Amino acid sequence: MGFTIGGIREMRSGSRRRGRTSGRASACTAVAEFTGLWGWDVVPGARAAGPHCSCGKADCPVPGAHPLDPAAVVPAGATLDQVTEAWGRFPGASVLLPVGRAFDIIDVPEPAGRRALIRLERMGLPLGPVIATPEGRAHFFVAPGAAAQLPTLLYRTGWDDAALDLHALGPGAYITAPPSDRAGLGPATWLRAPSLDTSTQPPQARLLLGTLAYVAHRSAWA
Repeated sequence: MGFTIGGIREMRSGSRRRGRTSGRASACTAVAEFTGLWGWDVVPGARAAGPHCSCGKADCPVPGAHPLDPAAVVPAGATLDQVTEAWGRFPGASVLLPVGRAFDIIDVPEPAGRRALIRLERMGLPLGPVIATPEGRAHFFVAPGAAAQLPTLLYRTGWDDAALDLHALGPGAYITAPPSDRAGLGPATWLRAPSLDTSTQPPQARLLLGTLAYVAHRSAWA
């Protein structure tokens, strides 16, 4: 089966007709959207199981917040059949997105992120998706390379010597994507949902960083 936007709509409507609103069906639909529409790789992630991790390791260093198998990537462009088969091997897995491939992440406190998002939208600047995490953070999707460039970008915008709660995530990092939960703390949600015009080409970090740094700095002293 090839992948189409119509196929996703049919998958959603079919799930509704059959009453299949389970977490597995929801996660599988999300994975199909991420790979087929937005061009992102997806990795099955562990979940918190009480005080322990679903990976089964008693000494897991990050319970419920890591890939179950980093090699088990559902690649960008996967068809609906491929997604269903791949995700079926990891029942109950959370949806993780590898950072550093199609995008990097600028991470700020959620209150600052919400205020910055309003400012950036009013300014008419290009924006990619933005996720709110249950830990109270906002993840702004930006073009790959931002994590490596962050010190230089902060210097160029005059924020290199400020104590900012602003970080970049790059290659080797993973973020939890809606509708999954993060380590049992609650679901990740979209502050700004993906769209066809920004998900495959997220904005350059330099376009957003000045506003994000300014609002993060103001929020810290508010």
